[in-house]
Amino acid sequence: MRILLVEDGAELARRMVANLTRHGMTCEWLTTAEDAEGFAGDGFTAMVVDIGLPGMSGIELVRRLRARAIATPILILTARGSWQEKVEGLNAGADDFIVKPVRVEELVARLHALARRAAGHSGTRLMAGSLALDPASGEAWLADAPLALTASEFRLLQLLLYNAGRTLTRQAIIDGLYRIDTDRDANAIEVLVGRLRRKIGRERIATMRGLGYRLSA
Repeated sequence: MRILLVEDGAELARRMVANLTRHGMTCEWLTTAEDAEGFAGDGFTAMVVDIGLPGMSGIELVRRLRARAIATPILILTARGSWQEKVEGLNAGADDFIVKPVRVEELVARLHALARRAAGHSGTRLMAGSLALDPASGEAWLADAPLALTASEFRLLQLLLYNAGRTLTRQAIIDGLYRIDTDRDANAIEVLVGRLRRKIGRERIATMRGLGYRLSA
């Protein structure tokens, strides 16, 4: 999962980025709505937006993104007890809210729920044929048999399952697995795909020549 966090509180943001990373997510952090407005459409699984941002508010950011038909699930951060902010944010187009101070377990659970619904999965598992993956527990199965995956293989399979039947470019996979401010080796993606193929079946991940990869059911 690739998450965009828009939060001007440096201490809170750094803690959230560390916690989301620890839970297997790739998290990019911006401090203003103005910066996020031009960055938000770039292949994120979900966004976490603080309402009380400097300059443009988080609610106005949500409103503008929805006006541009950007459908990325958005979770808003609200101040304790401010039900008016919750209502205004949801009416602007946000999908969910979480109240500060943020408990990481609740944040992670809400992000998983938003991502599953956006990908059309009604249950707790992501499914494609005999493949299944539980983002919350970190477990995956092939024909009901547990899969022994590394952390990188699990994250790649999760990304493919969220986009089952769609072609993902190598750049989209790189963006989904690695933060922009880290070393990003395109050749490593080919190696990682090869390792995952050996565990789930080569035929399940098709190479779309000149485009990228696609997971089939």
